[in-house]
Amino acid sequence: MIDANLEMTDKIGYLLLKKGIIDVETLEKALRIKQNENGKIKRNLAQILVHEFNYDHDTIFRQVAILYAFRELNIKIDEITDARIEEIRKMINTSPDEVKAQILEHKIIPFQYDERIKDKLILAAIDPTDKSITKIAYGLNAKKYEVSYIRKKDYQRLIQIVLPPENVYMKMMEEQGEQITIEQEESQLNEEELEAEINKSALISLVEGSLVEGVRRNASDIHYVPKSGNKTEIYLRVDGDLKLWFVQDNIWPEAVISVVKDRAKGLDRFERERAQDGFIQREIDGHIIRFRVSVLPMVGTELKNKFESVVIRILDDRKVIKDLNKLGLTGYAKDAFEKAITKPQGMVILTGPTGSGKSTTLVAALYQVIDPTVNVLTVEDPVEYVIDGARQLKIGHKMNFEQAIRSILRHDPDIVLVGEMRDKETAEVAIKLANTGHLTFSTLHTNDAPSAVSRLYKMGIEPFLIAYAINIIVAQRLLRKLCDCKKKVHNFDEGLMRSAGLDIAEWRNYEIYEPVGCPKCNNSGYKGRLAIHEALYFTKEIREMIVSSGEEVNEEMIRQQSKRDGTLNLREAGFEKVKLGFTSIQEVMATTTED
Repeated sequence: MIDANLEMTDKIGYLLLKKGIIDVETLEKALRIKQNENGKIKRNLAQILVHEFNYDHDTIFRQVAILYAFRELNIKIDEITDARIEEIRKMINTSPDEVKAQILEHKIIPFQYDERIKDKLILAAIDPTDKSITKIAYGLNAKKYEVSYIRKKDYQRLIQIVLPPENVYMKMMEEQGEQITIEQEESQLNEEELEAEINKSALISLVEGSLVEGVRRNASDIHYVPKSGNKTEIYLRVDGDLKLWFVQDNIWPEAVISVVKDRAKGLDRFERERAQDGFIQREIDGHIIRFRVSVLPMVGTELKNKFESVVIRILDDRKVIKDLNKLGLTGYAKDAFEKAITKPQGMVILTGPTGSGKSTTLVAALYQVIDPTVNVLTVEDPVEYVIDGARQLKIGHKMNFEQAIRSILRHDPDIVLVGEMRDKETAEVAIKLANTGHLTFSTLHTNDAPSAVSRLYKMGIEPFLIAYAINIIVAQRLLRKLCDCKKKVHNFDEGLMRSAGLDIAEWRNYEIYEPVGCPKCNNSGYKGRLAIHEALYFTKEIREMIVSSGEEVNEEMIRQQSKRDGTLNLREAGFEKVKLGFTSIQEVMATTTED
């Protein structure tokens, strides 16, 4: 039985018990640990609950902060200015090594000096009761200081920006000194010499370093491009654009690509004449990251070269969106999409070019309908993200995509995700699933939503099946988001506005921004991406138009009816994002077409 005077003896325990965060049994155990602790530093109950009982750090210490009246530092990491980041970095880096080590060990950040009391330093700590804070404040020469509580997840994001973790592989390359040179004398590669040079070279560090850097820079792909003159260029695709990251000189490109193959599974280093697919898995910054490796033979400038292009897709499960509200769907598109995915049957199709975020949207939609009471099956080649609650079929040489599709109906599915309707056979099975009481998700490669109807029709799918099997077709594109360095447009470019069909007088009513460029966005003016959508919901009128199609589907009639229903085309959806200050008119014009 808990002592009646608990509130007096342990206020933290009493508060957490009163709020139902911990139970009586846990509190008793924690108190016994606290009473039996010896040594210089005795932990308080909150620290014991987090370290010994695995309670969520932020849940416990937020209550501690409230109890002892510590202010909570509510910050949006993405909105912290570069100047503030630089000030924090300077305070940490100019402190003595011992103090810097304590700052990192105890997860404390010297955030800023108080605007009202200039010599008072605000220290943000994930544990505001940490006894090391006083010593750290003294080490930072703070005459006065105030402690604020910062959530652990906010601290982790902020410290990675202020003091990004070192890429140990790139450091190893620097320590290894001069880049190696492989003399190419014979017309044929000497595989034994090549292997010997690879094993003693810095190339392994280069390849591993590129994987780490790709993840930390939020890249979607890493490209290895062989060049003549014993040179290999390495690019990172960030926010949709390829950016040169590193150039390896004085090394046969074959040697660089061989190292990539050696680091991956499923690739043959000695095969240089055919396409290959493999994968890599690494733990980077405490997270398991998967990489999909594609190798294609390419033409070199000399016959003796056997060049191959390598593209590594980064599959980071942290990027999986489970909340539909974070997809950027708004207005009619959002309402129609939510209506379509909550129906018990029918097809939901996402369309757009490669890299337009179709899979991300489908996975987010799938998470809205996954339930322990339903059997969710996915057929994807390749599988990009692991989906909790779904049975993802394994495609390989013993069961290919087409065989999996044919077998799926016999596996008692409720909800099915077909990665892509790549041919008539796949489309027919997907349509059949939707027509026989299953909710079916899939993708197509078309420019907009109405043209997806034509594509299915030309594949040979009967019009009445298209009309009554599909709930919605959503076309999607990704636009680059403006960086924080954006500036307000005061003088509109008349030529640009005229070509976009926009009335300058009307647009002066909105706060419109344009890109500037700063170190944070690599002077591009853009950082991150957002999605825009065109939703073709299958209303009664749309279905009738499709059923009555003759030799071909009248896309224009469908487009006009969809507009009457409330659909915005991709360009119109993009301009709505411009009005909200998320992107620029130039970006919308470059990414979308007039129709």
